[in-house]
Amino acid sequence: MNSHTSIIPIIRQFNRFYTKVLGLLDKHLLDSDFSLSEVRVLYEIGHSEHCTASMLIEQLRLDPGYLSRMLKRFEKLGLTYRVQSKEDGRSSLLYLSELGKETLARMDALSDEQIRNMILELPDQSQRSIARSMTAIERELSSEPIERRIHVRTELKPGDVGALIQLHGWVYAKECGYNHTFEAYVCKTFYDFLQTYSPDKDRFWLVESDHEIVGSIAVIGHPGERAQIRWFILHPDYRGMGIGKKLIQEAITYCREKGYRDVFLETTDDQKTAITMYTKAGFVKTLEQENMGWGTHHIEQTYELHLHKE
Repeated sequence: MNSHTSIIPIIRQFNRFYTKVLGLLDKHLLDSDFSLSEVRVLYEIGHSEHCTASMLIEQLRLDPGYLSRMLKRFEKLGLTYRVQSKEDGRSSLLYLSELGKETLARMDALSDEQIRNMILELPDQSQRSIARSMTAIERELSSEPIERRIHVRTELKPGDVGALIQLHGWVYAKECGYNHTFEAYVCKTFYDFLQTYSPDKDRFWLVESDHEIVGSIAVIGHPGERAQIRWFILHPDYRGMGIGKKLIQEAITYCREKGYRDVFLETTDDQKTAITMYTKAGFVKTLEQENMGWGTHHIEQTYELHLHKE
């Protein structure tokens, strides 16, 4: 059976369920005098800069005639007004009046209350699961480029290390065939590191997409003006966009700013893409040795970069 065909009934069932839950088939939304489309148009007018009718037609995919009647109703009710555009005299900018702002705020409050009542009795875990699932649906069906949904932060928060261990275990098992002992090794490296972690000498870069960690790199300070780059990883879905190269550059720049003279990193010979990035950044291989651990044969390698010559 075609996979597309098999999921169509599931999506349609969800659509029927969710429109019923939110009352989207009601003539008026949230017992107000407005339909769902009207509330959405009010929202866009109130939250968009330089809002025009043509922009609303394009973004909301509305019939021009339907939108025209809607805007005339809003003006008659005193909710919106028009100002002729200085850049284009043929179009008008749309704004909410004070009454329109009050109306939209009231509708927002009613919507918040509806959602609050919907999830009030659910356990925290269920609430988080719903939020993650909705975020995933929006992400997968969105036409927005994935690069715009990426955020990099340097603050280490509770739960980050667990997410990174899971990411390492999954990626290396999938791509290199490493077994559970590799994940145990990653756990130990983080355990040892966190005993002496200090933001004054150590730095993390965590790549997030829709509030989920999809990549990282870290710099660990060592005695003797040496630093180590660790935990450089990127989810396969986020490769090929220059993120990895930027992370390495950020790490090296940080090492220079902190006055580290030498930077080293440890990797394995099967990380060919990462090794190419290391060598292009100036790292030189200084050591290698065989390793039969983690359920597969591989070569451990050490690379070093001298930032300041004597």
